[in-house]
Amino acid sequence: MRNYAQDTIAAAATPPGSGGIAIVRISGPATPEIARRILGKLPKPRMAALGDFHDADGQRIDTGIALYFPAPHSFTGEHVLELHGHGGPVPVSDLVGAAIALGARRAEPGEFTKRAFLNDKLDLVQAEAIADLVGSGSRQAARAALRSLSGEFSAAISALQEQLIRLRMHVEAAIDFPEEEIDFLADAGLRRAIGQCARAFAELAGKARTGRLLRDGYRMVIAGRPNAGKSSLLNRLSGEESAIVTEIAGTTRDILRERIDIDGLVVELVDTAGLRENPDRIEAEGIRRAMEAIRNADAVLWVEDAAGQCDTQADYAAADLPPDIPLLVVRNKIDLSGEIPGPAQARAPTILLSAKTGAGLDSLRAAIRDLAGYEDLGEGSFTARRRHLEALRRAQEHFDAGALALEENKAGELLAEELRLAHQALGEITGAYSSDDLLGRIFSEFCIGK
Repeated sequence: MRNYAQDTIAAAATPPGSGGIAIVRISGPATPEIARRILGKLPKPRMAALGDFHDADGQRIDTGIALYFPAPHSFTGEHVLELHGHGGPVPVSDLVGAAIALGARRAEPGEFTKRAFLNDKLDLVQAEAIADLVGSGSRQAARAALRSLSGEFSAAISALQEQLIRLRMHVEAAIDFPEEEIDFLADAGLRRAIGQCARAFAELAGKARTGRLLRDGYRMVIAGRPNAGKSSLLNRLSGEESAIVTEIAGTTRDILRERIDIDGLVVELVDTAGLRENPDRIEAEGIRRAMEAIRNADAVLWVEDAAGQCDTQADYAAADLPPDIPLLVVRNKIDLSGEIPGPAQARAPTILLSAKTGAGLDSLRAAIRDLAGYEDLGEGSFTARRRHLEALRRAQEHFDAGALALEENKAGELLAEELRLAHQALGEITGAYSSDDLLGRIFSEFCIGK
């Protein structure tokens, strides 16, 4: 990694474009001297100061508010200067250019937050929560990201690590003092502690899965034969006339996307061309794109015409869809078939509805939420990422392997080692154990100036 103790960085902390106010942020050891050159003096710590901003030649660039935060009492833990000026592209560019001319360099994506992490101002979960809060797609996702930023997810990880540590102490003490002749399997305290850890893993895994859905959303492709009402269903769920609807089969040729909110779960609905044999050349390209979208989806919403002749399993098999993608069937047009809206008994989860009248849509929304495995945890939720789930899965696998070794072979040494590996895997989530490559991938997803 760079020697952050030696260099100073600068970047606009607000989005590019025109606006009333823009902020340029400078962080690093040269910040006080750069502040004196740009402002003519070093502002008092943490007090807003009105003044003129100058370039390296002393020419006035703008007038605005300056805030100075001396180390270590700043976001990054370094000397930080924030210049609040007018939000035009030219003055912002000139201010960043002035800081660079005076000894700073242009910040990399996410570098301010990365420095906060490296200087122990944030752990890795909290650092990622900043990006999650900025990019949140629903009010629930924003609140969950804020709870992760405040340290709730990290606290849950730390609590589980503490349980593992106490369990390791118990096991290793028994290993170190074999003359006590402790029977691992007969030790009620040990078995109780293992059960508590298992329940803690399950609870944290459930919250993390919900947190991942809050952050990433759920992608669902609407598929089926032509003229089954896929586009009508998309329009009804989104509340927008996004897709053209006609009685002509094969109207949809391209991919249409809409996002809906189901109790805080952001669902991306993808409308695709109807799947059928012997399409024309343009429709064949639409089907190719539909199949590509399905391969990248979390689930398929299979729409069939309840008023016509259909065989769900046969049509689904004929479409040659990936076998591992979850399927939710919608029998549409019950306003014509006379069927009752709501869930139906079938080999696959099935909802009877009418996209025309809206009957059965509430049942469909509930079914989508259940298929995604989403649970609105209210104030108990926090955001999580795929890497968090992967690390948590590996930690639980080590824990389970150790518990099994103890149960089957009374192998206390193996249990102790697996507990150590589980503890280390959990540490990867908060950044206690992390590689430069991992940090590079994480912070490269941030915006410049964050």
